[in-house]
Amino acid sequence: MTNYRRVKIAGATYFFTVNCAERHGNHLLIDNIDLLRQVTRNVKNDHPFTIDAMVVLPEHLHCIWTLPEGDADYKTRWALIKAGFSRLIPLGEGRSESRIKRGERGIWQRRYWEHLIRDDLDYQRHVDYIHWNPVKHGWVTQVKDWPYSSFHVFVKQGRCPLDWAGEPEKMGDGRGM
Repeated sequence: MTNYRRVKIAGATYFFTVNCAERHGNHLLIDNIDLLRQVTRNVKNDHPFTIDAMVVLPEHLHCIWTLPEGDADYKTRWALIKAGFSRLIPLGEGRSESRIKRGERGIWQRRYWEHLIRDDLDYQRHVDYIHWNPVKHGWVTQVKDWPYSSFHVFVKQGRCPLDWAGEPEKMGDGRGM
């Protein structure tokens, strides 16, 4: 088995990408956005953390979390979110033999991507990436049009204008991170 090495620094800020197992044609996350919000809220109540920025797309999500001082356990939080959401979704997804043997659902990819935010510039680039992602994937033509994004909170807080990144050709494809 592969030995994954993850950076674990208590009280740090992390960027995450979490994918559904089935990516093509899947709208599970936005079709069940209220369940995802409920489960995330419940996990935050039991295991506090701050969601600095987040976007939920049909079959994957990106977010930035800041963990409390003295706490580096994002692994448990993700396990609880993924398991809690999976329990609320009716059975019916395809499952591989290995998932069946392990008693796993086929909703989420087993792994996720995590990145330790290094500094203010790194943080801002990842926030921008999160907010730009629905445009990058072609779900909308303007950031403001995607409803499942912390972008709207940033606008309400005066942290960016409603027309931020209003011209797609100026943003590029998001691979410059």
